[in-house]
Amino acid sequence: MTRTSVSSSHAPKAIGPYSQAVWTGNLLYCSGQTPIDPATGKLVAGGISEQTSQAFNNLEAVLTEAGLTMDNVIKVNVYLTSMANFAGMNQVYQERFSMPYPARTTVAVAELPLNALVEIEFVAENKQ
Repeated sequence: MTRTSVSSSHAPKAIGPYSQAVWTGNLLYCSGQTPIDPATGKLVAGGISEQTSQAFNNLEAVLTEAGLTMDNVIKVNVYLTSMANFAGMNQVYQERFSMPYPARTTVAVAELPLNALVEIEFVAENKQ
């Protein structure tokens, strides 16, 4: 198996021993992104809508660096610290994708880094 990492300066830098994304074959596995503003290194202000938008912005930056778009995303995992935020996350989610939507899993977790409300990760396919 060959792994090739992808990173974007328009997304927060990895803060541990991991890559922002890794190619293996024609699949790109994007690490989870929280709503950190890459310019400040801090969480964006606001609630679930703003945080979900920033997490998507970070992921899109990595996809762009890999030469892909949101249309290449085939699987999404969403982690929420409260299912009470599901509707707000889902509204932003629906604005970012078009039909047919990617497969998705959404789960509640006890806590996320920097007390973020949401973390999102993708698997995307290079359809060439």
